[in-house]
Amino acid sequence: MTRPRILVVGAGFAGVECVRRLERKLAPDEADVTLVTPFAYQLYLPLLPQVASGVLTPQSIAVSLRRSKRYRTRIIPGGAIGVDLKAKVCVIRTITDQIVNEPYDYIVLAPGSITRTFDIPGLTDNAFGMKTLAEAAYIRDHVISQLDLADASQDPAERAARLQFVVVGGGYAGTETAACLQRLTHAAVKRYPRIDPSLIKWHLIDIAPKLMPELGDKLGRSAQKILARRGIEVSLGVSIAKAGPEEVTFTDGRVVPTRTLIWTAGVVASPLIATLGAETNRGRLAVTAEMTLPGQDGVFALGDSAAVPDLAQGDDAICPPTAQHAMRQGPQVADNIIATLRGRPMEPYHHKDLGLVVDLGGTDAVAKPLGIELHGLPAQFAARGYHWAALRTNVAKVRVATNWTLNAVAGDDFVRTGFQARRPAKLKDFEYTDAYLSPEQVRAQVEGTRHEQI
Repeated sequence: MTRPRILVVGAGFAGVECVRRLERKLAPDEADVTLVTPFAYQLYLPLLPQVASGVLTPQSIAVSLRRSKRYRTRIIPGGAIGVDLKAKVCVIRTITDQIVNEPYDYIVLAPGSITRTFDIPGLTDNAFGMKTLAEAAYIRDHVISQLDLADASQDPAERAARLQFVVVGGGYAGTETAACLQRLTHAAVKRYPRIDPSLIKWHLIDIAPKLMPELGDKLGRSAQKILARRGIEVSLGVSIAKAGPEEVTFTDGRVVPTRTLIWTAGVVASPLIATLGAETNRGRLAVTAEMTLPGQDGVFALGDSAAVPDLAQGDDAICPPTAQHAMRQGPQVADNIIATLRGRPMEPYHHKDLGLVVDLGGTDAVAKPLGIELHGLPAQFAARGYHWAALRTNVAKVRVATNWTLNAVAGDDFVRTGFQARRPAKLKDFEYTDAYLSPEQVRAQVEGTRHEQI
């Protein structure tokens, strides 16, 4: 008899933690484990704004998947673009654009999320995202290049436009991105004697009435005061009406000349979920508390793309799409797969939220660990301590700690690394949302390959 085939889709927090638990608990001859991911690393997303601002190097938060002492998982370098639940086949587009069919006995769907966009004229053509390592590195280059170009320009209007920056999204990603990049430009402008520092303006806008409402009113106001003290203009109840290559129009009528629009207004489930033809909850796959897909044998889903019931909250609540939940759902799914293989009952996922941390750079931070409200240095210690402890390998921990120390002592050299050398790359160029198949196309792909084999 052949060994059961376990296929894990996605190498985010949920997928990687699931694979690690499977490698530790399964005997080598008990099952074959395969992971589908375009990159052989796990990206530590919460620290992405610090890569964009140059506090951390990209390699610091790209945690290798091949450092595990028990590493035996087969990695398919590519992305899942469709799943045929009936045939138990996952359709994969490899990094060389080859389409392959991967059969499975158990599948773990953890494809994560993509940036949520709206039908705003010019948005995807002119805005930058902050969801991938490439985007963070690219934005750093772009921001520094605006300082270089403004310094060299003889046109006052062009200089002013290049020194205005707009960030959309008042959640954790947007707030940390605006805070970290503002610190970058504030420190860098000292190296540009021809630039008037007062010309550098950062705008943080969000359609919501409060900044990071999950933190509570007190800490939210504290974060807003920190941003205002740094000169970041926070506009709430406001969004983007139109985005152009040289200006952005707000919904309140303001027109801001700028060459930099960063869009961080939330996430939605991976388009892979739509290929399943299964029931969803707010776009996320509706699953049981054991993270199984109802009516389907051997299908598990978790992380940002799954609506996992939040038993700790009750009242039909679902777990928010956070790293904290994904890191704990992964091992639970692995345990449930192992229980199924060994004929034991599965366990439901239950986790009480430990709180939130927001790193605003330098000595500024706000945090709410275990319900305790912190700000300033205590919050910064809590934020960085939590992130440091959550890094999966000791090598990553050493790199991050070294980067933090070096940046605090020596500062930044504000060097562009060349990511902009070839052509512009905006939001539409990083997500690859047009790569996914429809349910009908998935079925045709699976059936066509099967006929060719016959």
